[in-house]
Amino acid sequence: MSSPISRVPIYDTLNRIPGGLMIVPLILGSIVGTLAPSALEIGSFTTALFKDGAMAFMALVIFATGMQITPRNAGPIIGTASVILLMKSVMPGILIALLGLATGMHGLFGVSILAMLAAMDNSNGGIWLAFTGRYGDQRDRGAYIASAINDGPFFTLILIGASGLADIPLEVFMAAIIPLLLGILVGNLDPKWTEVLRPVPEMVIPFFSFGLGTGINLTDVLHGGLSGLALGLVVAPFTGGLVYLGYRYVLKRGPRSGIGFAAGTTAGNSIATPAIAAAADPSLQSYVGVATTQVAACVLVSALMAPAIASWLLKRNGELKAPDGNSEISRLERADSFESGTLMK
Repeated sequence: MSSPISRVPIYDTLNRIPGGLMIVPLILGSIVGTLAPSALEIGSFTTALFKDGAMAFMALVIFATGMQITPRNAGPIIGTASVILLMKSVMPGILIALLGLATGMHGLFGVSILAMLAAMDNSNGGIWLAFTGRYGDQRDRGAYIASAINDGPFFTLILIGASGLADIPLEVFMAAIIPLLLGILVGNLDPKWTEVLRPVPEMVIPFFSFGLGTGINLTDVLHGGLSGLALGLVVAPFTGGLVYLGYRYVLKRGPRSGIGFAAGTTAGNSIATPAIAAAADPSLQSYVGVATTQVAACVLVSALMAPAIASWLLKRNGELKAPDGNSEISRLERADSFESGTLMK
C-alpha cells in the first residue's frame, strides 16, 4: 500500500529540524501562553489537550517506558540515571560551590552563585523524555528518574548549606515513579501490552511539548536580560557536555553518546528555587529578584539549545535514529524519492 502524499508536509518539515517535533511545539506553546493565555482557558477538550495535558502525556510516556523494562535491562537503566545525576547535578554543583568560595555569593558577570546553582544542578524531565522518546532506547527513557530526584531546590539547598528544607517528601518521590513501576509490572505480566504502547512516546511528544511551552512566559525571559540569556547559553553545552562525557566514557555508548547533551537543560520549576533558598537563608534575599529572571531565561534557552546540540551530534555521527532504529534522514530521503517518482508519473 502506497503512502499518501502530504499536501502540506508538516511532519516531514518538522523532522528536518533537529528535534523539531519537540522544539517547534515548545516555541509555539510559549508564544501562545505569553500572548494569548486566555485562549488556552476556554475549557473542555481544548484546555485539556493544549494546556493541562502535559503532565498526563508525560505520565503516559513514563508508563509506556516502564513496559520496556525487564529484569534483564533494569541494571543499565539505574546505571544511566546514576551517571546523569553525577554529571548533571553533583559535579556542576560542586564546581559552582568552589567558585563561590573564591568570589562570594555575588558570582561573576552579574550572575550570582544562587542563580548558577538554580540553573545548572537540575534538569527538565519533560525535555529529556521528549528527546529520548524520539531518539533514545529504554535505558535513556527510564533514566528520567534522575530528573525526578534533581528536580527542584534539593541540590541547591544542600550546596548552599540550607539543608533544613532540603528533604524530598516520600510521597513526592513515589508519585513520580509509580507510573514507571506500574508499567514495569504490566509489561512483565503481559508483553502484548508492551507492543501496543511501544509507539506512544513518538505519538505524544508534540502535544506535551506544546503544553510545556505554555508554562514559559517570554516576558520573564526578556526581563532576564543578556545575563540570563548568557547563562542559558552556558548551561546547555557545559552541563550537557558533562553528561555526554559520562555517556561516552562511563556508559560506553559510543556514537550514541550525543544523547547526553539533551540533559543540559534547566527545569521549569527551578524558577522558584532562588525564593525558596532565600526563605531558608534570608541573607540571600538580595539575589532573588535578578536570579529568578535569569533562571527563567535559562529555562527557555536551554530547552531549545540542549536538544539541538544533541541532535546535531547524533546526526554528525550518523545516529539520528527513531526508536525503530531506522535513520530518520534515510526515511525522509525515501519519502522524498517516493513523492518525486509519483509526481513524475
